[in-house]
Amino acid sequence: MRPGSRRGVPAAVSAVTVAALLTFGAQQAIAEPSFYDPPSPLPAGAPGDIIRHEPSTFYVDPVKLIKADADVQRIMYRSTDTHGKANAVTGTVLTPKKAWTGAGERPVIGYAAGTQGVGDQCAPSKALSAGMEYEGPFIAGLLLRGYGVVVTDYEGLGTPGVHTYVNRVAEGNAVLDSIRAAQRLPEANLPDSGPVATAGYSQGGGASASAAELQPSYAPELRLKGSYAGAVPADLAAVGKNIDGHYAFGFLGFTLVSMDAAYPELNIPAVLNAKGAEAFEKVKQECTVDAIFGHAFTQSKNLTKDGRPLTAYLGEEPYKTRVGQQLIGARKPGAPTLVVHSALDDIVPYEQGRTMARSWCAKGAKVQFSTSLVPTHVGGAIRAFPEAFAWLEGRFAGLPALGNCGLF
Repeated sequence: MRPGSRRGVPAAVSAVTVAALLTFGAQQAIAEPSFYDPPSPLPAGAPGDIIRHEPSTFYVDPVKLIKADADVQRIMYRSTDTHGKANAVTGTVLTPKKAWTGAGERPVIGYAAGTQGVGDQCAPSKALSAGMEYEGPFIAGLLLRGYGVVVTDYEGLGTPGVHTYVNRVAEGNAVLDSIRAAQRLPEANLPDSGPVATAGYSQGGGASASAAELQPSYAPELRLKGSYAGAVPADLAAVGKNIDGHYAFGFLGFTLVSMDAAYPELNIPAVLNAKGAEAFEKVKQECTVDAIFGHAFTQSKNLTKDGRPLTAYLGEEPYKTRVGQQLIGARKPGAPTLVVHSALDDIVPYEQGRTMARSWCAKGAKVQFSTSLVPTHVGGAIRAFPEAFAWLEGRFAGLPALGNCGLF
């Protein structure tokens, strides 16, 4: 294990007058960086090394009546961006207070949250401590089963810079490095080389699936037992076409902001008209609900200078290559996978998810592909919960992973 470092807090300063105290406080508010501001330069180290940590909380509900029975640490750790450059990512490590009673060592699950938004206030670590994380019940279910859980905030969510939403490499690396960080944090009291898994739905499903593909080359030391990936946005071109003019159009806005940040040479703002430029800047500050209500049913053709929909650019360079690099399914996962997708998903098209799973099968992967018939993207997530719990239990119990390649 590698010890984490705790950030120092300035010593309290006595003030002789209220005015002096207020003045000092105002200066501190300006000068004192937050937990989410990485040191510059980053300290030397390897992906997954802890940069700093502090105690935190996890409330399952917004009224804060249900506090998870777990030790909680907010962390900042080293990871790697889509270009191979070291970066700092934050997240949350949760260790159940009850003893692990299963076989072997306590497992650790790298949980990848679904769409949170791209504004820094949307980071899962902030939502968990405020009781506002909509995936809180699933995470609580993992804790009840005795698993250690680490939830990444992803690149640029909470930390400086733009969140690289649905960026295949950046998200997969962030998930794998969050597991490494959880194993290396002494305060988490988790095994430093025990069994692990990844899990997630929607954006998180893509991050979990990407982590499964990247693990053999990026984090081969991790004992990955399996990856659950629900409603994976494996083909961003297909997803983008589906949500143009949709109530979830704001998610397309998140993607454009992400692509422009990761690949500035695309210069996406150059194709936008004044209305498009305004929406582009606005969405940078928004969380999921803001984006849904603020941009529902927007037609992208009304945001471009030439009146073409943004999806029309996807077949042209340089956009075609960069979007193609986000495709999930072109690499064999390093462990068995469970893919759950509703045929009635209204946001992430079912067919492109099935195509990803078939591609994995063709590469010799062990894949269990499960089709549900629950309406809507949100309904599909709820339906997938019990199946994902049971499948993960089987992996950690050492049961053989069944696959249904050739049957879907």
